[in-house]
Amino acid sequence: VEAVKALLPQIRAQLPAALKLEVNIDRTVSIRQSFRDVQFTLSLAIGLVVMVIFVFLRNVRATIIPSLSVPASLLATFAVISLLGFSLNNLSLMALTLSVGFVVDDAIVMLENIIRRMELGDSVREASFRGSREVGFTIVSMTTSLVAVFIPILFMDGILGRLFKEFAVTISIAVLASGFVSLTLTPMLCSRMLKPHSEVRSPIFRATERGFQWLLTAYEHTLRATLRHRWVMGLAFIGTIVLTVYMFGVTPKGFIPSEDLGFLMGNTEASQGITFDDLARKQVEAVDIISKDPNVATVQSSIGAGFRNTGGNTGSFFIRLKDRPARKVSAEEVINGLRPKLNRITGLRVFLQVPASIRIGGMMSRAQYQVTLQGTDTTRLYAEVPKLERRLRELPELQDVNSDLQLRTPQLGIEIDRPQASSYGVTLEQIQSALNDSFGARPVSTIYTSTNEYQVIIEVAPELQKEPHILESLYIRTKTGSLVPLAAVAHFKEGLGPMSVNHLGQLPASTISFNVKTGVALSDATKVVQKAAQSILSPDTTLTFQGSAQAFEKSTGGLGLQLLVAILVIYLVLGILYESFLHPLTILSGLPSAGLGALLTLTIFNSELNIYGFVGLLMLIGIVKKNAIMMIDFAIEAQRSGGMLPEEAIYEACVVRFRPIMMTTLAALMGALPIALGWGASAEARRPLGLAVCGGLVFSQFLTLYLTPAVYLGFEWLKSKMVAKPAFVAGELEGL
Repeated sequence: VEAVKALLPQIRAQLPAALKLEVNIDRTVSIRQSFRDVQFTLSLAIGLVVMVIFVFLRNVRATIIPSLSVPASLLATFAVISLLGFSLNNLSLMALTLSVGFVVDDAIVMLENIIRRMELGDSVREASFRGSREVGFTIVSMTTSLVAVFIPILFMDGILGRLFKEFAVTISIAVLASGFVSLTLTPMLCSRMLKPHSEVRSPIFRATERGFQWLLTAYEHTLRATLRHRWVMGLAFIGTIVLTVYMFGVTPKGFIPSEDLGFLMGNTEASQGITFDDLARKQVEAVDIISKDPNVATVQSSIGAGFRNTGGNTGSFFIRLKDRPARKVSAEEVINGLRPKLNRITGLRVFLQVPASIRIGGMMSRAQYQVTLQGTDTTRLYAEVPKLERRLRELPELQDVNSDLQLRTPQLGIEIDRPQASSYGVTLEQIQSALNDSFGARPVSTIYTSTNEYQVIIEVAPELQKEPHILESLYIRTKTGSLVPLAAVAHFKEGLGPMSVNHLGQLPASTISFNVKTGVALSDATKVVQKAAQSILSPDTTLTFQGSAQAFEKSTGGLGLQLLVAILVIYLVLGILYESFLHPLTILSGLPSAGLGALLTLTIFNSELNIYGFVGLLMLIGIVKKNAIMMIDFAIEAQRSGGMLPEEAIYEACVVRFRPIMMTTLAALMGALPIALGWGASAEARRPLGLAVCGGLVFSQFLTLYLTPAVYLGFEWLKSKMVAKPAFVAGELEGL
């Protein structure tokens, strides 16, 4: 943009004074506005996370310590991504926004444990040493397992892999940097900045402390009841798994969401064989309707074959909308308002769409999604395509259904009578030259003036080009100089035929394009298209999706497998860290509830599970297991060093870790909340990610606090039964 602006004075200096130069960089400006809004979202997330820390700790010094981990981690992230050659774009900024809730988690766990040691009577320095040593392994486990979530993304192929590689690397670097900061900087700051525990508290501190103690007491009572009836939580755990699998199958799925960048694209299609002048009048009528819309700033229009127009009966629009402060509706709502007005134009079909932020192959079409039909028998193919097109127009999930198959284009065939032409001394080249001079707009000369130059074009007068009988009035000059009428050496035959014969690969093909109606997911649209095609197409005709629809089909087939691979990688990492097969299963027991909460939230807010929502599910895998790690790590240490029974150890772990669990969960929630609120330009595209994270955290927080200890005791009971077997069996199962 800056380079273009720098060239404008030079360009204006070379233009005549009568010409006006207008530069349109609106799409770039819209993208820059989206970038600034993401930056604001990042700042808002940092502010909300710091507020959560202060509410729980009620101490300015204690709030500053974990807050410093945010700039320290982000600074390290900027340095590494710069060395890797990554750019600071919307995806990487969104990764940093989400990581704000994670980079403070490790620091919160470290700080809270040091403060707990101080409340137990340790000095500041002693609490810093003992507290950091107690949770060091916990932080390593949390950091390593969270980074492991994004390992499968790094090896993804296709468009998803290219899109989210920088996202995964950015957030992984931030998490690793936060773990290092929490193990080094945070204990040092605690030893220098914290003050010994004082009995004198402010009224605000006492009031909030009473509220927290009431919440902790309620949790203790309900936890005891839950541990006494562990079978209830077992049934809840099984039910959660079943519901999560069911919701994942029925939740509407999408691909890359469209973004409102203040720009629309449109195409028009008139009747086949329409004249250029008639098409121009209808196009102007459509432009007038669009220009009168209060949300439209400018409209650019073109007609005739060439550029984005596929034939002589087609046209196109480029529509720039007003900025969002002056426009109260979204781009989709603008289209919905214009569609009934444009449908009143007789003999002209108008197709409007929000251009995709990322175009993935496909054909040049008048709608966003395409499906291509191929067959060896063109007669059968040309008969089935109109049937399928009519059937798709009747479906309530689709709109703007059209095809590139135009078989009723008026044609005029000229059959040359070669013997007759030879008798008159007329050659084929002379006939072709006469036709080209009459209708080909051939430039024959150039007129130069002081300010401009003009091409001289030879052709038949425009008013005479509209009727085919003009061919009977054409004469061809022979080599002898005599004139011979074209009708004497050729026969004319009027008929209908295809405007073009399209191919995909080696076979004839025809493409049907469509848009989905507002509120309809792409997964539902592809299902109804396939169902309609099965009842119409013959076995010799194949149907394949193209462009975004094809990429969607390929990507959605591996979403479930991608989640399973991520869970397997985390299980292996946790198994190595804890040297156990069962403890990782306990830690991962909260994942079904998080997934169920995310899918229910997307359904409640009428949002589809697109690639951003899928990344939100991956994020939940890393977030939810942090709570379980804090519980399980404390319980294992209590059993080893304190000699506690499993029931006593897990109960003590839940009570002691209750405050850091609440703090880390709320910090992650506040980090994703600005994205879920959907504020700013292009926020509707990022919103599913925030909704998935926030919904999964809220729903899983309640179940994890009760489900994880119940699962832990269940596995401890199972391990005791295994160890009670004969010695040779117990030796084989010692790792459990």
